[in-house]
Amino acid sequence: MTDTKHEADVAFIKALAELLRENDLTELQVKREYGEEDSLNVRVSRMTQAAAAPVQMAVPAAAPVAAPAAAAPAAPEAPAAQEDPASHPGAVTSPMVGTVYMQPEPGAPSFISVGASVSEGDTLLIVEAMKTMNHIHAPKSGTIKRILVGDGDAVEFGTPLVIVE
Repeated sequence: MTDTKHEADVAFIKALAELLRENDLTELQVKREYGEEDSLNVRVSRMTQAAAAPVQMAVPAAAPVAAPAAAAPAAPEAPAAQEDPASHPGAVTSPMVGTVYMQPEPGAPSFISVGASVSEGDTLLIVEAMKTMNHIHAPKSGTIKRILVGDGDAVEFGTPLVIVE
């Protein structure tokens, strides 16, 4: 009976890995209960370059804007465009994988906008994870310099969300 259960668990894990790949997910966690004191807790994850891709896509978008003005200034601006927003001292990063919501409910005004002043503890946005709305609070008082995500965007752990200076 243990071998059958083991084979079923292996098939279950393989099916989860296939779901991960087919739906282009980076992580999946499931707990399977067999009885009061018998369960299987599985976490399947994979490393992807998806987090780096938006940064690489943002560089070409910024370069053509600077190129028509003059060829010489384009070179000095390129390093600033390539700067990783997550390394900025005022970056607020996502504490979890989820979906970003910029307002408390559909049709309501956004929590923040570029140039708005925020106080420490103010809600910047919401990250929904597993049907739970997690308010992301300002770690310090300051001004919103950049909003790096949009309403409905999927984010990973550590994704830069907002720059507060």
